[in-house]
Amino acid sequence: MSLLIRIVVGMISLGLAAYLVPGIHIRGWFTLLLASLLLGIVNAVVKPILVLLTFPITLLTLGLFLLVLNAAMLGLVAWMLPGFAISGFFSALLGWLVMVLVGAVLNRLL
Repeated sequence: MSLLIRIVVGMISLGLAAYLVPGIHIRGWFTLLLASLLLGIVNAVVKPILVLLTFPITLLTLGLFLLVLNAAMLGLVAWMLPGFAISGFFSALLGWLVMVLVGAVLNRLL
């Protein structure tokens, strides 16, 4: 049941980010579901490898480079999935920020 709740929270946060951020476009509910699932997989598999490889840059920037990595993960999902498009880096960064805030609020409520 916890996995289902996490998927729904991810879908709601990504959908709200697509609604609020002008540069993020998602075509349909099925694409939203696939994007949230793929984002979870990318964050579980690819992101730890990139965090380890970019540790010196992250250390030099006092952790701010992690913002770039998070936006890059969202951009990677948009690149991999047809029907999900992000127009630029700042749209990805703002979309990630919206997703984190909405996800934190929803997880706190549930």
